[in-house]
Amino acid sequence: MFTGIVTDIGTVRSVEQRGDLRLVIGSQYDMGTVDLGASIACSGACLTVVDKGDDWFAVDVSNETVSKTAPGLWSEGARLNLERALRVGDEIGGHIVTGHVDGLALVTKVDEVGGSLDVTIEAHRALGGAIAPKGSICLDGVSLTVNEVEDAGEATCFTVNLIPHTGDHTTLGGIAVGRKLNLEIDVLARYLKRMADARM
Repeated sequence: MFTGIVTDIGTVRSVEQRGDLRLVIGSQYDMGTVDLGASIACSGACLTVVDKGDDWFAVDVSNETVSKTAPGLWSEGARLNLERALRVGDEIGGHIVTGHVDGLALVTKVDEVGGSLDVTIEAHRALGGAIAPKGSICLDGVSLTVNEVEDAGEATCFTVNLIPHTGDHTTLGGIAVGRKLNLEIDVLARYLKRMADARM
C-alpha cells in the first residue's frame, strides 16, 4: 500500500532486456533501509526491489506492466515518481493507493490559474464511474483531488489542480497536452464499481 505522496524522483540509469525488463533506478533513498523484496511505487506502478547499491535499486518490469503503463517510463533517462511502501503508523497524507494501474489517461488541456495549473484529463469511460468530484485519483503515482467530471461518449473528462509544490516535487512539473499518465482510481471506488457492475 502507498499514499500517493512522492518522496523522491528517481532516474532510470539502465535498461536490460532479460525476458522482463531489468531497470536500474538512481535514487536518493537511504538504501541501507531498503530490503531486497521491498515494494516501491514507480510512477504509480508497484515494483519489487531485486538488487540494490549505495544510490540505486533494480526492479524487473514485466511485459504486462509495460503494456498497461504510460509509454516512455521504462526507458533510460526517464524520471520516475518514487514512493516507498506505507508502514503501520505512517501518516496518510494522500489516500490509499495500491500501485496497480487501472488504465492510461491523456492530458487534453492545461491552464494556468493563479500560480497553479488546472489540468484537464481524459480517461476511458469504463473508468469514469469510479471518478467523482472531490474524490481522489492517482496520476503517475501522485495523489490528487478531482475537481470536475464530465462524461462524453466513450470518454470521461476530469480536472485536477497542480499547485507549485506538486510540480516542483514530482515529474508533473511542466505537464503538457498530449502526455499520457498512469491512472489508478480510488480503491474504494474500484470495489463499489465492481459490485455495481456485477448486479447488471
